[in-house]
Parts: sequence; C-alpha cells; structure tokens
Amino acid sequence: MSDSSQQSAATAALSRAPHKSSGSLGQAAQAPGAWEVNDFLRVFCAALLAVGAQTARVDRNAVRIAGAFGFAVDLAVFPKHLMLSVTSADGRDRRTSVGSIKAGAPDFQKVAGLNALGWRIVDERLSLEEARQSLDAILSGPRYHPALVRILVACANAAFCRLFEGDATAMGMVFIATLAGFYLRQLLVRWRVDGKIVFFLCAFVASLLAAPGVLFHWGTTPQTALAASVLFLIPGIPLINAMLDIMDGHALMGFARAVQASILIACIALGLALTMALLGVSSL
Repeated sequence: MSDSSQQSAATAALSRAPHKSSGSLGQAAQAPGAWEVNDFLRVFCAALLAVGAQTARVDRNAVRIAGAFGFAVDLAVFPKHLMLSVTSADGRDRRTSVGSIKAGAPDFQKVAGLNALGWRIVDERLSLEEARQSLDAILSGPRYHPALVRILVACANAAFCRLFEGDATAMGMVFIATLAGFYLRQLLVRWRVDGKIVFFLCAFVASLLAAPGVLFHWGTTPQTALAASVLFLIPGIPLINAMLDIMDGHALMGFARAVQASILIACIALGLALTMALLGVSSL
C-alpha cells in the first residue's frame, strides 16, 4: 500500500474517539501499542490466507484494522510466509514481524467471518482484546462432519458427471469413486502426507474404481464416468485466487499459486494416466 493512503487511514483513525471495551462500562480502554497490533495482524492475515482468501482482501483488511487502532501497515505476502510492519501515525512506534502461512483447506465460512471481523473492529470500535477473542472464536468454530462433507462432495461430483452428459450408471460410479477417493484424501491429510502424493493417490484410486465401467461397458457413457471421477480434486479456488492476485497487481503471489495449482493438476493427470495404463484404457 502507498505511504499516503496508510498515513491518511491512520490520521482518520486517530481523529475518532478512542476504542471502548463493551465490558468497561464507558471507561476508556488502554490504547494498544504497535507490537500488540502487529501480533494480532500477523495471526489474522495468516489465518485469512490459509483459508483461501485472495491477497487483495488480506491487504485491505490489514490496512482497515491497523487504521482503526491508529496505525499504518505495510504488508508483504509470499507463498509460505508474510512480513508486516506496523507504524504509528507520528512514526515513532514501529514494529516489524514475519509469520508463517500454514497450509489449510479453503473455508469460505471462515473467510466471511474474518472479513466481517475486520469491519466490526472499525464499526463497533472493538478493543484489541475483544478482537482477539472474536478471532479465536472464528478459528476454533465448529466444522462440518467429515462424513457429511464426503457425501456432499460425492453428490457434487456426480452432478458434474451429469453436466458432461453422463447417464445414471456413470453418475453412480462417479458417486462411489468420489466417496472413496475423498475419504482417502481425508485420511492422508490427517496423516500429514505431502499434498502432491495425496492428489496422485486419490486420483489413482478414484479413477480405478470408475474404470470397470469402461472395461465391462456398463451404461452408455463409461468414459464420462472415468473422466469425471477425478474432478473433485481440481484445485479451483487456488486457480481463481491466482488470477485475482495477478489482476490485482500481486504478481508474485499469483504466479506462485498458479504454479502450485498446476503441479497438483499434473499429479491428478498422472494418477488418472496410471489407471488407464494398468487397465489398458486407451482413451476417454
């Protein structure tokens, strides 16, 4: 972000009344220092990136929150780390830190919750302690049951098969293949297996379960079932975020995300190709 926009945001924040704590009964809360704001923003931004937010959204939230507490912020985002520097409006108080971005599954519910928290800090004048409590509540919030996620993903992939003109038999095979493949993915992620190996093995298992339709000529569109069996693995969100980052000027992060997504797609293709080679399937 430019220095002028950061300074104006900090100046506007300082012109407002001090933050009030909802539990303080009107008593002014102690203003946080640069290190406290920096520590909160590092955790907040890393969490927002881990759950699938594009870089521009993270940047906007960081500037918004820092300005609400009377600070300006400089944020640099890299594929696995972020660096941010928080500076007071008069430039006397500055703190810089580096944080790690932990890989995680995309979660739009948490993206929406964290984005809403950024606005609440500004609109409701939350204290830093209240903001920390809200952040912890969002990050530790309930998650969907793994079995429910498997069923929903299998239904969605069967619907993809139908979109590609697959018949009922093909949809059934895709449903079963996706159910097994996604269950394997959940297990491998829990065992902390490398992501590239996870995508390769899941693509191989899912396509292997859908391949009998091609071998024994089940239904009228067995090739569609085989091709659609691995669609649940396509990293659509990283690809979309990569394009958004590049268009927003965050070229480094955008290209890094595009390369990572391309590697995963190559792993999916290798898993599918292995199934076709083992079973003698020449084409889809």
